[in-house]
Amino acid sequence: MTGSGVKGVEAHDKCRVLIDRLRELGRVVIAFSGGVDSTFLLKAALEALGPDRVLAVTADSETYPERERREAVELARELGSPHLLIQTRELEIPGYAENPVDRCYFCKQELFSHLIPLAKQKGYDHVIFGAIADDLGDHRPGLRAAVERGVRAPLQEAGLTKAEIRQLSREMGLRTWNKPSFACLSSRIPYGERITLEKLTMVDRAESFLMALGFRQVRVRQHGTLARIEVEPGERERLVAAADEVTAQLKAIGYTYVCMDLQGYRTGSLNEMLAPVGSRRSVSGGAEEG
Repeated sequence: MTGSGVKGVEAHDKCRVLIDRLRELGRVVIAFSGGVDSTFLLKAALEALGPDRVLAVTADSETYPERERREAVELARELGSPHLLIQTRELEIPGYAENPVDRCYFCKQELFSHLIPLAKQKGYDHVIFGAIADDLGDHRPGLRAAVERGVRAPLQEAGLTKAEIRQLSREMGLRTWNKPSFACLSSRIPYGERITLEKLTMVDRAESFLMALGFRQVRVRQHGTLARIEVEPGERERLVAAADEVTAQLKAIGYTYVCMDLQGYRTGSLNEMLAPVGSRRSVSGGAEEG
């Protein structure tokens, strides 16, 4: 892999560090969501170790849309990776449905509690996942769960950022290089508001409808019976133009009120409530981004 310019050289240096780290890990189980980061990690692991020493595992749950599950299966097949689907039930985890600010800690604990025994049973040396350098300093309770369970984050260890991963993914021919950021559906519900299967289903149906209309990066944040839609700034006018159709469909799904967030899409916008007024910034709270 080659590049030009300072940024390009830095990204490729980090990629070489990543490959060396992966080779040191031996046989690995990868928590594979099919997102930008975990797809790049899987590709790098296959390059470093070969398919006989890599197993991608995708957790299928109520918080994971069917469209994402299908794409994860397709991506693993395209990359030539062994792949397993396992069932997890986040809503049954004590404390998760209450939606505390460290909700992601419970989720990652549940995931790793499946992956670690699976790795041992099948003779793999390590469990790894797709946390990146950008996650450091953000509100990421899942990182704490990884440290506690000894789960490694090779992308983060190599210092790779989201922008660099997208750049390298594009050069490697990965179709996920410009895939919209994704996080579990629970990240659409404000902290402290109980998470239910009905709410997750409503969010999933609403976002799927908006994607079918051609909106690329979209979030439907659910505040009671109000749907707050976030799209990228360049798509706000198009959302307004489709207001009647969008409102009718989201009301049919079960929302009473439908509105557009004038700030537009930003990662982890529900985490803004965690920062003091006057110092709020967007922080990520999901498996990929909020």
